[in-house]
Amino acid sequence: MKRKKSKWTPLQIIAHIGAWIPLVVGLWDLWQGNLGPDIIREATLRTGKTALILLLLSLACTPINFLFKFRPALKLRRPLGLYSFMYASIHFAIFIGVDYFFDFGLIQDALLEKRYAIVGFTTGLILLSMAITSTIGWQRRLKKNWKRLHRLAYVAGILAVVHYIWLVKQGVSEPWIYAGIVVVLLSLRIKPIKNWVASLFRSRSSQTA
Repeated sequence: MKRKKSKWTPLQIIAHIGAWIPLVVGLWDLWQGNLGPDIIREATLRTGKTALILLLLSLACTPINFLFKFRPALKLRRPLGLYSFMYASIHFAIFIGVDYFFDFGLIQDALLEKRYAIVGFTTGLILLSMAITSTIGWQRRLKKNWKRLHRLAYVAGILAVVHYIWLVKQGVSEPWIYAGIVVVLLSLRIKPIKNWVASLFRSRSSQTA
């Protein structure tokens, strides 16, 4: 008996369309000359920030499920994570291809000397490993190790925030907002905190019912 192909839900369609919008807007702004005087830096920041936002949204799917009992959110973890990897790849491609013109000597020096480059490269490797092993086939091969590997997504989130903080100028508060979000998402993985927050949501929902 053939398996019926699962249809995308409206939420999944919105997520897929939404994930492509930053790229479309970025290409349009590039075409129109709206990326400002430092095009490379602006493109680098945009793609990196989009990768970070999508990664955090992917990490937020599980807490949304257990706090609000919203299971459809779980189906968004994989696509959001893959889109995060896509933007991180574009971010890295701009770094090596546009900023450094594939001069691997200079790229090596940057990776060894610039702390934001080291952290960013490490984040990219983690996202690459998770993207490669995101299929059901790899899940079956790795078994219990699959979950252990994909917990590195939180490490990638921390490193991505650190990369962002070190990349931008001092005094910019936006990276610290993302840092706070990562701390919250990590805290919700700690069992006592997770149970306490879940009980708060349950008590509030029972009062409003």
